Amino acid sequence: MATRSEAKPKEDDLARRFAAVRALSREIAAPLSDADATIQPYPDASPAKWHLAHTTWFFETFVLRDHGRGYRPRDERWSFLFNSYYDGEGERQPRARRGMLSRPSLEEILAYRSHVDAELAERLNDLPAAARELIELGLNHEQQHQELMLMDMLAAMSENPLKPAIWKAAREAADLAVEPAGRIRGKDGVIEIGHGGSFFAFDSEGPRHLALLHPHELADRLVTNGEWLRFMADGGYARSDLWLSDGWAWVKSNGIETPLYWQKDGGEWLRFGLDGLRTIGAVEPVCHISYYEADAFARWAGARLPTEAEWESAAAELDPLLGNQLDAAGPVGPTPAGGGPSPRQMFGDVWQWTQSAFLPYPGFKPAEGTVGEYNGKFMSGQFVLRGASCATPRGHSRASYRNFFYPHQRWQFAGLRLAWNV
Repeated sequence: MATRSEAKPKEDDLARRFAAVRALSREIAAPLSDADATIQPYPDASPAKWHLAHTTWFFETFVLRDHGRGYRPRDERWSFLFNSYYDGEGERQPRARRGMLSRPSLEEILAYRSHVDAELAERLNDLPAAARELIELGLNHEQQHQELMLMDMLAAMSENPLKPAIWKAAREAADLAVEPAGRIRGKDGVIEIGHGGSFFAFDSEGPRHLALLHPHELADRLVTNGEWLRFMADGGYARSDLWLSDGWAWVKSNGIETPLYWQKDGGEWLRFGLDGLRTIGAVEPVCHISYYEADAFARWAGARLPTEAEWESAAAELDPLLGNQLDAAGPVGPTPAGGGPSPRQMFGDVWQWTQSAFLPYPGFKPAEGTVGEYNGKFMSGQFVLRGASCATPRGHSRASYRNFFYPHQRWQFAGLRLAWNV
């Protein structure tokens, strides 16, 4: 299955959550002009307008078209525009050229969303169980795109020399001193990881299976900007001995010297965020770094990145609803270490790179049909990140959640936690 949702959601709860998730996407895009919502800063990113339309196309195609009696797509041509990667749905607009879609307009796409929302709400009580499972998948899919939309909005605004802010900054917290990271002894021996509950999970989170942990320790917090500045001052980006071969080639060919969105003004380090240019907070978790950078920092610190099994075993009993995560549209950014309710910053602030490749678990089988393309086809060349970020909608993550990106990518809200062998 593309989803693991053994507990059938109540129809009124499903309708409520559908309305809430769909509304949050509109709120995120509310400050954008049509031009803001159309531009595509680079091939990995997508225009906000495309995110709004693609998530709507998902519900229209896999729920209304396939299960809604008598439903006809609003515009048959839009499947070519807003299909993402589903080969089973035919040809599509090349990803790198989504920013060329000046039409339909933002206004037309918002009207498309309203049309599909109304049609689905009207048919909800009559939909079969298979369609309701697809709605559950679609809601989680849209939450993923909400975070992607924030990532891509930030990338787009960063290309503007005016460095415009999408939202006014929240009240800045005092940059207090933070204690050196402590070490917590992790579990060792044979454990179980992976999704095994009755609630929703993506197919890549299962099956639940055995994993072997060797004696290890995990840091009790995330790595901070202040620690990263010391890495930079010690020549971290200029020392080939700290880097994987591919990482060193990436640093040299791209002139990488700092995390993404950092710049220096005189003697002061600034970072660009959705709230504009701000002074870097030394005790905030470092953000917008690649796997290569995370791995190099860990080696510089005499440590390593955790495996995803080590991370999951440490987070299994913790509440994923805690921590700095996305509750409503507005300022989005990491908070100082120790300043939030999530124990050891396991959930929220930044996704945490692991040393684990994104590969299928033992016994993994993708679902039949087009939705089976959701995760399985991407299990090659990428690394797993765990936890959640300040841009992850609250309730979307869990201990078994496997986020994944290519090792050079860093426009996502990603940081790191250190681990040590014992």
